[in-house]
Amino acid sequence: MTGEQITVLAAVALVCAVTLLLGSPGFSRSTGDFFVASRRVAPWMNASAIAGEFLSAASFLGVAGLILAHGTYGLWFPVGYTAGFLIVLLFMAAPLRRSGAYTIPDFVVLRFRSAMMRRMTVIVVVAAGWLYIVPQLHGASIALSATGGAPGWVGPLLVALVVLFVVLTGGMRSVTLAQAVQYWIKLTALLVPTVFILLQVGFWERLELPEFTGAWSAGLAALGGSGDPWGEFSRSLSVLVALMMGTLGLPHVLVRFYTNPDGVAARRTITFLLGLLMLFYLLPVVLGVIARMVWGTTTAAGELAGTGGLSHDTAILRLPAAVFDGLASDVLTALIAGGAFAAFLSTTSGLVVSVSGVLSQEFFSGTVRGFRLGALLAIAVPLVVGSATSELALAGAVAMVFTFTASALAPVMLLGVWWRGLTAQGAFWGMAVGAASSLGAQMLGLTLGEGPVQDGPMQLLVSPALWCVPLAFAVTVLVSRFGPQQPPSHADAVMERLHTPEVAALQPGR
Repeated sequence: MTGEQITVLAAVALVCAVTLLLGSPGFSRSTGDFFVASRRVAPWMNASAIAGEFLSAASFLGVAGLILAHGTYGLWFPVGYTAGFLIVLLFMAAPLRRSGAYTIPDFVVLRFRSAMMRRMTVIVVVAAGWLYIVPQLHGASIALSATGGAPGWVGPLLVALVVLFVVLTGGMRSVTLAQAVQYWIKLTALLVPTVFILLQVGFWERLELPEFTGAWSAGLAALGGSGDPWGEFSRSLSVLVALMMGTLGLPHVLVRFYTNPDGVAARRTITFLLGLLMLFYLLPVVLGVIARMVWGTTTAAGELAGTGGLSHDTAILRLPAAVFDGLASDVLTALIAGGAFAAFLSTTSGLVVSVSGVLSQEFFSGTVRGFRLGALLAIAVPLVVGSATSELALAGAVAMVFTFTASALAPVMLLGVWWRGLTAQGAFWGMAVGAASSLGAQMLGLTLGEGPVQDGPMQLLVSPALWCVPLAFAVTVLVSRFGPQQPPSHADAVMERLHTPEVAALQPGR
């Protein structure tokens, strides 16, 4: 075993130990603690926790990998990820908190009082959670295999065991504390190597060198920048639509607003969160640009030159070894690997909590025991699916999930909060058409092509958000407007509840 492998395994073990310590069962004492941390999470803590769970494998490893492989196309991902929360701030955070619901299906029942809609929402939310967990497990496999020399199954199994301990013993309250700390671990794990790598390569002095500008231009040409401006524009716009609207339907993110004390605190949480995300996303972008300086572009198969077939998703993990020698390389690689593992743990924890909450409410009477049974199912299915599927590019795989939630959940959530005329029938068919069209198009695109960048009509299948999301909105509105069903009789009362600000304090004398 090499020195690098020893330091990497030690860093991963330390991150797991800290996570287990923070997941102590002493932090949760009631059902409310398990599901929504008793709705007492302060905005700064909740912002750190949301950043911790949102910055997944796609953010930590995938963004730099896409910049390395596809140039400017990869820059749209951090923009879309961050801009999605601006929409949440403006339209969703406070009303969702005022709804008082535990889960997205609970919100749907409050809005429509429809068993049919609840069942459909449960299916979509659980499917989205499972689809999102799979890339995290693949990321854990990639990280430990590429830097720690471990077999591919070790990383996913380790993530599953650590997450299950935290979720089973402490629920949302313990997960919140762990995720808040993990955000700062991830930030440090990228900030320190970025500073040292910038100093080592003399980044600012080399930006104008021919080998760097040539490598960047090659990536632009590969995206069609020299001959297909419409293709480049539609591709970028589709990614932005998927990432921005998909945030409105992420169950593990939306459930976070139910943990704030009130709607005002939910808005403050998003304000803090935007700053944390912008601070973090500067780092993988810089490292992705440096990776293009070091390696130029990846091979036709998406592999890094001179690394024995490693994919571009390992760019950040292999960058210290390409720039430094000896102990410095080992320590910086271990730091990045530990941060990457914190990303897998935090995102998977949030997803397992959201999925287990839905399963518990729907099938296990909403008890703590039911929550724990739901957690076992929430992690077991992705483990099986992950072991049977190939490792797609991390950012591309997560973009598929965002496209799915943008099409299936975002129209119902956004219109459910802001349009009184929405009917249960319209919401049902909009959700069904959005889910089927986005998932079907992407599965067909994966069958017929490879990678997130395709030419011509194939791109409409690989990145279908540009037409799937408007289609889902159109079906939802048209069926609600012209279908036989009327809006729910209690819609006015629900809308008043969602949009009436809470009383900040009791009046004097009361």
